[in-house]
Amino acid sequence: MNKDEFQGGARYLGGKVEKGVGDAVGSREWQVDGVVDQVAGAAQNKYGKARSAVEDIVDGAPELAEEAKNRLQDAGRRSVDAADRGRQAVAKSVSDVPAVWAAAAAAGGYALAWLVHGRRA
Repeated sequence: MNKDEFQGGARYLGGKVEKGVGDAVGSREWQVDGVVDQVAGAAQNKYGKARSAVEDIVDGAPELAEEAKNRLQDAGRRSVDAADRGRQAVAKSVSDVPAVWAAAAAAGGYALAWLVHGRRA
């Protein structure tokens, strides 16, 4: 509980008492002052609660940032591992069937040369 929550609650309560006294003695001025203090106290109390909520979020931000960093590091490690497994699979495939890879590379080179130097109408 911060200062604004406490002071707002106290002002609200004081306004309730002031309005009650105004009702008891029939003083319109005390009634109005009591209602004004109630409204102002409630507003200050709500402001204090909102401020506390924001402070809690700010206080929790380092933990959230640390968790996000850890998750990103884990994802990075997993992607590096997957890329390494893919590289190993391609290397094994190339060593197992080099003629197929050579033909694919030749076809890819021919297609690229045709795109770069071919006739276009």
